[in-house]
Amino acid sequence: MSDIHSSGHDPHLSQTDKLRMLLEITKTISRSLDLDEVLGLVMDTLGTLIPYDAAGIYLIEFGEDPSNPYVFKSKVIRGYQISFDLIEPRLRLGEGFLGTVAQTGKPIISHDVTKDERYFAARELTRSEMLAPIISNEHVIGVFDLESDHLDAYSEDDLSVLQLLASQVAIIIEKVRLHDEVVEKKRIQAQLEIARDVQLTLLPHSDPVIDGFDVSGYIFPTEEVSGDYYDWVRIFQDQIGIVVADAVGKGVPAALLMAFLRASLRSCVQIGYAPHIALSKVSALLRDSIEDNKFITAIYGILDSTNKTFVFSNAGHNPPLLIKPDGEYRFVEYGDMPLAMFDDARYHQHFIRFEPGQVMVIYTDGITEAANPSGEEYGQERFADRILDGIHLPARRLIDHVRVGVADFCEQSSLADDATLFIVKAK
Repeated sequence: MSDIHSSGHDPHLSQTDKLRMLLEITKTISRSLDLDEVLGLVMDTLGTLIPYDAAGIYLIEFGEDPSNPYVFKSKVIRGYQISFDLIEPRLRLGEGFLGTVAQTGKPIISHDVTKDERYFAARELTRSEMLAPIISNEHVIGVFDLESDHLDAYSEDDLSVLQLLASQVAIIIEKVRLHDEVVEKKRIQAQLEIARDVQLTLLPHSDPVIDGFDVSGYIFPTEEVSGDYYDWVRIFQDQIGIVVADAVGKGVPAALLMAFLRASLRSCVQIGYAPHIALSKVSALLRDSIEDNKFITAIYGILDSTNKTFVFSNAGHNPPLLIKPDGEYRFVEYGDMPLAMFDDARYHQHFIRFEPGQVMVIYTDGITEAANPSGEEYGQERFADRILDGIHLPARRLIDHVRVGVADFCEQSSLADDATLFIVKAK
């Protein structure tokens, strides 16, 4: 190994020649985005500039052990007997040459390692050693290490060359990492767009038409994929099932819960289960299929146009807002546990009889918990007042009236959380 690397080194090269060769090396390695390939090229051409008998590029990774969070991972090594201790040196920050350079961010030239108490013996033949930190954004991210079988093998000029090369390696490492982040971001973005398209196909494509009622629902999503969900399904000519739900969290995981809810609840509707039985069945299915810290709040009920009634169950969801024709209103504060929170969940059934002109609003907390810049929440009372202010509007226009009111209160064009409204007006 010694002959190979020493023979490639020309002792008559001037510092200018070395810098010119360093520039050529930099141009070559800057064309690649494969980090392993880049570091291999660096190591293979380094012997032309500086003689070495063993060398390694070690990057710092954060380990899981809180007592020693720093782990050195060798990205490329030359001239060592391969062992696990070299592939992953078990040095703490501040231990050995590697740990010292990583901790201080300062280079080391040891002209005689046998007289240096910081030396960690990785090779029996090593007599002198030179190390330079690899620094990115003012943080040490790795260490460049050269070892020689000869005493006093490295000079300050050699260190200057190594430090310049280490700075180029840092730039390339950062470039590769940024590229990988961009690629990963694009991959996630593509997945979110697919999930968003799938979710949109699950939402109703139109509002229900049912005698004696004006009904409309809408979601105002804040992300590509929403954790809110609403649906309606026709049971009989004079009956529709209505569901409004809110999964804990946002994004794809929450959307998957909504897809599961839709499939299981629709199967319960087809079987003909009453709302409280349907929610018990759905909760049990979800409980068996999702993690313990995941749950869904939901209201599911049946709107009957013949009897002018809404029979429903509430699984931990926001209480529906009920407004009489004279403007008197109340929040229907009946509710049980969210879906999938406990085993053997049981739900109660509640009953609303509509008078002509009466309005019911089912919503998610993205409406009432929307906050203005000072942190004040929109709240139930302000929400009810906004509904009353637009009570004369058709259901679809009333939804937009509420959205504008909440956005104005928050002083922003969109809401900070997913928000859903489902409005039922008795004609």
